[in-house]
Amino acid sequence: MQIEDIPDNPYTLLTPGPLSTSKRVKYAMLQDFCTWDDDYNNLVQDIRNKLTKIATSNSIGNYTTLLMQGSGTFSVESVISTAIPKDGKLLVLTNGAYGERIASIARCHKIDVAVNDSGELEPPDVNLLIDSLKSDPAITHVAVVHCETTTGMLNPIEKIGEIVKHYGKIYIVDAMSSFGGIPIDIANLQADYLISSANKCIQGVPGFGFIVAKRSAIESTQGQARTLSLDMYSQWREMESKNGKWRFTSPTHTVHAFAQALKELEDEGGVEKRYERYQLNHRTLVDGMRELGFTTLLPDTLQSPIITSFLSPDGDYQFKQFYNNLKTKGFVIYPGKVTVRDTFRIGNIGDINRDDMLHLLDAVKASLKSTVNV
Repeated sequence: MQIEDIPDNPYTLLTPGPLSTSKRVKYAMLQDFCTWDDDYNNLVQDIRNKLTKIATSNSIGNYTTLLMQGSGTFSVESVISTAIPKDGKLLVLTNGAYGERIASIARCHKIDVAVNDSGELEPPDVNLLIDSLKSDPAITHVAVVHCETTTGMLNPIEKIGEIVKHYGKIYIVDAMSSFGGIPIDIANLQADYLISSANKCIQGVPGFGFIVAKRSAIESTQGQARTLSLDMYSQWREMESKNGKWRFTSPTHTVHAFAQALKELEDEGGVEKRYERYQLNHRTLVDGMRELGFTTLLPDTLQSPIITSFLSPDGDYQFKQFYNNLKTKGFVIYPGKVTVRDTFRIGNIGDINRDDMLHLLDAVKASLKSTVNV
């Protein structure tokens, strides 16, 4: 089979991941690979090095990357269950479901955890963060989500990092839905751990996540893991000492797809150029939806170019019918996740461009006629 023989997708995924991928990324998965082969392990090492360079252009040698099997949440759990010692305490800044998930992971592992919840429609309260760190010296680690895809909000991770480091704490950033699509530098953030996934802004397919970490931070976690398969330190040490070898069977096809996705990121011009495309997708979408009478959940000042939440229309509207109408026209969107308003969400990332957004707007306009009876 040639690349041009790969069939087109029946629809475009407008979600925060999994997302629409290129034919070349799909094509990379059409061969079988051995996990012990030197060529494969060299590829893993190349991926690790490239991810570290994407994460920072400042003091690259102070940072390292490891890959972890499973969904992005597996990598989050790997960090939380390994990085925090038995006598440690985690403070989680939450304003959506994914911040809450971090707190749930900590509770599952019997980790002492405190939560500063700012509600779904507001960014984390930095003054409350300062008060918490002043009043509770037991806190050793602080975690926050960069792009909270519950709403599409971008959280002020650089300002949070300044505060966290002022008080001498370990800083964990869940950059699941932003890394590779929004310019960020782990060194400038002063983050100790930055977590993301293969099937987000790098535009690979599901199968593994990855953790970019400060070397000094990860080296201090030996023996702290609360699980076997999600032991972050042991996974990193294996890859460091055995030229990219994974501790357990790795998702070989996904890894090759990811290597192709990284090449396509480079060919596009890197994170800055991808960010420009995502911003154009987002601006085209929002402007067009507003012309059709829709209202965004968030103000533009808080909105990311990753995924956008819209208030559901008034009248006789059913999301499932709206969803199915759009799917028959070639687009798959996301239901709402916030609890305080009735919403739906549309992703702006993946192998899509402005023309896809314009076609979507035509489909939305046509679907409204058969979905909403006002």
